[in-house]
Amino acid sequence: METLIKNILQHVSLSTEEVSIFKSFWTEKTLEKGEFLLRNGEICRYDSYIVSGVLKAFCINSENGNEEILFLAIDHWWATDIASFSKQKPSIYNIQAVEKTNLLQISHQSFQKMLQEIASLERYFRIILESYLGTLEKRVVFNNMYKAEQKYYDFLDTYPDIVSRVPQYLIASYLGVSAEFISRIRKKNKSS
Repeated sequence: METLIKNILQHVSLSTEEVSIFKSFWTEKTLEKGEFLLRNGEICRYDSYIVSGVLKAFCINSENGNEEILFLAIDHWWATDIASFSKQKPSIYNIQAVEKTNLLQISHQSFQKMLQEIASLERYFRIILESYLGTLEKRVVFNNMYKAEQKYYDFLDTYPDIVSRVPQYLIASYLGVSAEFISRIRKKNKSS
């Protein structure tokens, strides 16, 4: 809980009383490796903050049955289906633990109540959403304008902590390239 509060306090001020109120809305959850946080078709009932661990969000490609990675999330990141959570409609993707993952969670109803009781958190969550939107926009631009090798090197630079914790095939899926392609790039870099 303290890492989440520390993260929030970097963006907004909270009184001691507000911190106490904030804490009352959250529950802890642990997912074992392979366990699902959310499955396609379920309603996303909780927003989740990753205390430790790794999650992947993915859809299954109906043509080839492969996982198409939408996002990878590690310690101190958020993991949710924003559209499903905010509208309380069925999700179109899955979120699954890549390794044992400890979460802090808040239900949709509690989230709404928390924002009413602690007005400054509206600003914090707007900042989080703006950051997420910026990441999505960058991904669209890179997918449309850059070659696979450039996308891979940008991913290495931007997310070194993910690279060290996530299997290569998941990174390949996220980038829209084959795992073999990434292997070739890594071998080329080792021989240079």
